[in-house]
Amino acid sequence: MKSMFDKVSNDCSKLVIKKYSTSFYFSSSLLSKTVRQDIFNIYGFVRLADEIVDTFHDYPKKELLEDFEKELWRSIENKISLNPILNSFQFTVNKYSIPKDLISSFLDSMKMDLEKKEYESVEEYKKYIYGSADVVGLMCLKVFVGEFENQYDELSEFAISLGSAFQKVNFLRDLKNDSKILNRVYFPSLDMNNFTEESKKEIILEIEKDFKNAVKGIVKLPKNSKFAVYIAYRYYLKLLKKLKRVSSENIVKKRVRIHNFQKFAVIVRSYVKYQLNLIKWI
Repeated sequence: MKSMFDKVSNDCSKLVIKKYSTSFYFSSSLLSKTVRQDIFNIYGFVRLADEIVDTFHDYPKKELLEDFEKELWRSIENKISLNPILNSFQFTVNKYSIPKDLISSFLDSMKMDLEKKEYESVEEYKKYIYGSADVVGLMCLKVFVGEFENQYDELSEFAISLGSAFQKVNFLRDLKNDSKILNRVYFPSLDMNNFTEESKKEIILEIEKDFKNAVKGIVKLPKNSKFAVYIAYRYYLKLLKKLKRVSSENIVKKRVRIHNFQKFAVIVRSYVKYQLNLIKWI
């Protein structure tokens, strides 16, 4: 019976998110049970691909990613994979008819991580962000709205803005590791030897613009996901505020973190405001 293997696959995806991202696990745990596992499945797939290009330095990354992609498409077509992470992901893809172009765009960005070290043009930068983050938000949106395609069309713009904001915050927070360990600089034409307060300010203004647009969509999300996505938004907003207080000089020296007790405080305060209808959405 495949049901036991499917359960093991789901458990693997849940374990991946729990081990790799406490903040995302916290917020995802607040999703309705009707969609929670499917979001775990999407994250497991994304995390595994990301691990190939970011951490498997002693192994043939290009070959691993190629094999991973081949098995992915086979699993979606055959509705099974012996790789538990891909098996759970294909289930969600087939269940919600997640467009293959979203998956292809994501894989294209992973390939860019293997080939590119700097993004000199805004077009390349936007293409990478769309594939590495925006499409993940769109996959999640497909799960949240289910069969209601009109909602997907209406909220796609805001999901893209939220994905972009999250990714740019990650880029800013990880400037040190990305440049020193992975030899990557995502922000176009950014001189890591001369990262100034003005450069930081420009990036933050760009992120704040994305957040301002994204929150217009959060308020329109269905009940199964609205509060959980709001918590993720509040967490990243807090992280951005912390980055604003850190000097440009220190950002390139040390990774900024939000401690677990601070994450918990964000959840509690947000929950109280949400329940009392005190949130100013726009």
